[in-house]
Amino acid sequence: MISALKILFSIVFVWMCYVVITTCLKSNLFTEWDYLGSIPWMRATLWDFYANVLVIFVWVCYKEKTIIGKAIWLILLVTLGSIASCGYVLIQLFRLKPGEGLKELFGKKNG
Repeated sequence: MISALKILFSIVFVWMCYVVITTCLKSNLFTEWDYLGSIPWMRATLWDFYANVLVIFVWVCYKEKTIIGKAIWLILLVTLGSIASCGYVLIQLFRLKPGEGLKELFGKKNG
């Protein structure tokens, strides 16, 4: 199960990096913002995104020991979205010792 999760989150991580980079090369978010902000579904998507950031950040706060680590991950989650989420999960997956599973992935604190 852990190996499958490593593969899954690696694929999503690489895919989202590709999508974000290619989109940045084609379109500037800051010049498009007035138009995008006027679309109701864009506003709903942003609220959805930040609600998900909150959920993931609560888990990060449980897992991370230091305020600095928590703050860094909050900044990464807000600015990089699913790239940071996948990165965090991958780090947690690769920190697991042989024989550890989902219980340790979700419940074991870092450090």
